[in-house]
Amino acid sequence: MGKKLTQEQVDSFHRDGFLSPVDIFSEEKALSYRKELEAAEKKWPEAFEGASRQNAHLCLKCLDEIVHNKALLDAAEDIVGPNILNYGTVLFIKEANDPGFVSWHQDAKYMGLEPHVGITAWIALSKSDNESGCMQMIPGSHSSIRDHNDTFGEKNILTRGQEVEGIDETKAVSTPLRPGQASFHSARVVHSSQPNKSNDRRIGFVIQPLMPPSVIQTKSRVAAQLVRGKDEFGHFDKASRPTGDMKPNEVAFRDNINNIWKEHLYEGAEKTRDL
Repeated sequence: MGKKLTQEQVDSFHRDGFLSPVDIFSEEKALSYRKELEAAEKKWPEAFEGASRQNAHLCLKCLDEIVHNKALLDAAEDIVGPNILNYGTVLFIKEANDPGFVSWHQDAKYMGLEPHVGITAWIALSKSDNESGCMQMIPGSHSSIRDHNDTFGEKNILTRGQEVEGIDETKAVSTPLRPGQASFHSARVVHSSQPNKSNDRRIGFVIQPLMPPSVIQTKSRVAAQLVRGKDEFGHFDKASRPTGDMKPNEVAFRDNINNIWKEHLYEGAEKTRDL
């Protein structure tokens, strides 16, 4: 028995490449976080648009609190071990009746992190189901990295609109979540999500990935945040926790990391865009 997960859950993750759902906090707490996030969006709208939805935990305390949630890190420890770095976060928000979608892809393809032992935690701050466009996974697809085509599709909310072709969608498994629940998936598992056809926003806060400090960034050095245990390797610069909301020096730090991410994620691409 692990700190949060059963051995059966851990085995299921390694077999299928994902695990869902996992209870992290209550629906009431999720609503509280949602209110704080949406208040920040209203106060600083430009700070949560396009690429600025990346790494908002570095300058917004409510998101930083989620990153350091004990239940979340207990579950992560059961999979990746006692020493954990948070590489970064992304807010995946689909507005009500939004046609935006996420094509079939693997997180590890363009990130430059080796080996692919990190896990993505996808935390629901609003209801995530088939109507609102919850994630879908292809069980067992984490055995290898697939070729991806860059589509730059207008409604595709991935950076490059990257897509793995030839996926047998009959094998897809949906991962619905109530607010306050999380799913965990391997950086190599093939996954996607459909448009939000509901009348509410679908708000996912994604930690991508939680990884042991032995992982290296093969493209160029960047910062990461130690969230549990020790870092005896020093492969990443230190990312600190925010001391307040949207403090100029902490926003500048986030923006610098996002610029490095852009270089990594668009390496070899024909063009870039700000989603």
